[in-house]
Amino acid sequence: MKEQNILVTGAAGFIGYHLTERLLKLGYPITGIDNLNDYYDVKLKYERLNQLNKHSKFNFFQLDIANYNKILDVFNETPFPIVINLAAQAGVRYSIENPMAYIDSNLVGFQNILEACRHHNTKHLIYASSSSVYGANIKLPFSTDDSVDHPVSLYAATKKANELMAHTYSHLYGIPTTGLRFFTVYGPWGRPDMAYYSFTRDIIEGKEIKVFNHGNMKRDFTYIDDIVEGIIRLINRPPKENPNYDWSNPTPSASNKSFKVYNIGNNKPVHLMDFIRTLEKLIGRKANLKYLPMQPGDVKTTYADIDELKKDIGFTPTTSIEVGLKHFVEWYKMFYNKI
Repeated sequence: MKEQNILVTGAAGFIGYHLTERLLKLGYPITGIDNLNDYYDVKLKYERLNQLNKHSKFNFFQLDIANYNKILDVFNETPFPIVINLAAQAGVRYSIENPMAYIDSNLVGFQNILEACRHHNTKHLIYASSSSVYGANIKLPFSTDDSVDHPVSLYAATKKANELMAHTYSHLYGIPTTGLRFFTVYGPWGRPDMAYYSFTRDIIEGKEIKVFNHGNMKRDFTYIDDIVEGIIRLINRPPKENPNYDWSNPTPSASNKSFKVYNIGNNKPVHLMDFIRTLEKLIGRKANLKYLPMQPGDVKTTYADIDELKKDIGFTPTTSIEVGLKHFVEWYKMFYNKI
């Protein structure tokens, strides 16, 4: 169904850019929305946008999803059977410094998207959740059947709220909604606030890098192409109502309505120090490490159970950390003329 219009919010963001680029190459007409805020280097966002504007089937609106009237204007202009909401205020630590940005974008903005989908007969809403919803959980791997009622950052709390809001709209209005809990996404055109990005920059420039919890951390690093593949496989697979849902044994990730939440991760946690050593090898110089305690709002380990994705769409990530970081380092050197 390549003729169907798809709306991607956060289209100039890291995941939004890669997803939009891939969808355009597959022949879908895409409308992109982004507010191009300055949470990180706006130049990078404009460069991504320049790449997308090379496609004739790409239409872009610079606006904030927290502005309901402007969102409605976009929906009134074009029907969107598929909406993929990736616009959000990102970052765990920044949510401690600037909490109101998360309320505006992640709560008010998402509510606006839900309302617009409700009034414009959207057939499938896919939206970004986060592995951060697992918060203080210690059972590994993280399963979508697990309780996620103990977030340790406001960012995580807003993402859990998004899942609850989506379920409400699936229940009341029959909108099929799919939430995706992303696990530490990395790759070319990535976010400069992420550790892998700043580590690469600082190792290349000979600067000190901060290693929190004294390096005793693991992350389920997931390469961007694997994330995009998972999203694309889900586009035309909206969740269906399940009249046989067992209400005596409810889970946070499903119900009797057209609602589903998945983990989408690499399913292979990498020790932070192994990650740094891989970067050192690829860059060709040693890192200057400064070991520090754990930061507020952070967690020691992330590890995605992706059995549900495997079962429903045959999703299995294929990119190793060595290959993924190699692609990123090559892109970084080219983009910043560090070759």
